[in-house]
Amino acid sequence: MANEDKRPIVIKRIKKVAGGHHGGAWKIAYADFVTAMMAFFLLMWLLGSTAKGDLQGISEYFKTPLKVALMGGTGSGDSSSIIKGGGQDLTRATGQVKSGELLPEKKVINLKATQEEFERLERKKELEKLKDLKANIEKAIDTDVKLKKYKNQILLDLTTEGLRVQIVDEKNRPMFQSGSSELEPYTKDILHEIGQMLNTMPNKISLSGHTDAQPYVTADRHYSNWELSADRANASRRELINGGLAEDKIVRVVGLSSAVLFDKAQPLNPINRRISIIVMNKRAEEAASQDGGSVNINTETGDPLDAASGVAMTASAPVAASATPGASEPVATSPVPAAAN
Repeated sequence: MANEDKRPIVIKRIKKVAGGHHGGAWKIAYADFVTAMMAFFLLMWLLGSTAKGDLQGISEYFKTPLKVALMGGTGSGDSSSIIKGGGQDLTRATGQVKSGELLPEKKVINLKATQEEFERLERKKELEKLKDLKANIEKAIDTDVKLKKYKNQILLDLTTEGLRVQIVDEKNRPMFQSGSSELEPYTKDILHEIGQMLNTMPNKISLSGHTDAQPYVTADRHYSNWELSADRANASRRELINGGLAEDKIVRVVGLSSAVLFDKAQPLNPINRRISIIVMNKRAEEAASQDGGSVNINTETGDPLDAASGVAMTASAPVAASATPGASEPVATSPVPAAAN
């Protein structure tokens, strides 16, 4: 009995599993199989009803999708077409064109139009610089104690040749001593100040002297208003250089006597006695370097003409309010050469 008491006690527990028919996992597998078969038969049907060229396009898409997308293809027969919006199917065996056989598009550049546009922009840029210089001189006249007193005698305007600075006589304040090319002290001050400002521009300078219509009386019959105006222009040139203007910037010095009156209605008006300084634009500089700086003149109207086209040259900008009728100046038409030093 003692041995029987020592025998181990074994407890058996039976695990019950629900679903006697192996569960529902097989249903999911079967549904996947049916779906796959349906997709397969649909694919077979689509392939059987698609043209051969379209099939090649679809095949090309899966091989190189990026190339087809860049060419604007849609996966159909035009997927490899290089013609925007479709065109001939390049994937077809017949009529196929290689990209290396296509000629590059030729670009035609109108050199004349390009050059004209470049020159127009250069003229516009140059005109803006001349306008800035004009504004700076006007500002200097208003702020400088020496120049402000002579504001009425310094006239600024823009012409076909560039920026024109005219220093004119007043009845009780002449620039030169009577009948002489000797400058008054105040005139030297004006020219010194203007010379410094003109030196800030790379443009060349033209200088001309003018007298009124009063005949010059002297014992020397060979000395007239022509010689006097040229001598006064040269005297002004020297003072501009003394004021700081580079000597090589002056390319033309002429005496015009009373040929170009400022006030044509009153030939003896003191304002006709003046020195005209022109900061020349590029066109005027080119004209000055050819044929002694001559400018063609319309014989009917007196307007300067473009040497190349023969068309009247229009003003670069409206004439300033300080200018008066008759102030237009056909510079460099004088038959008198510049006087020597």
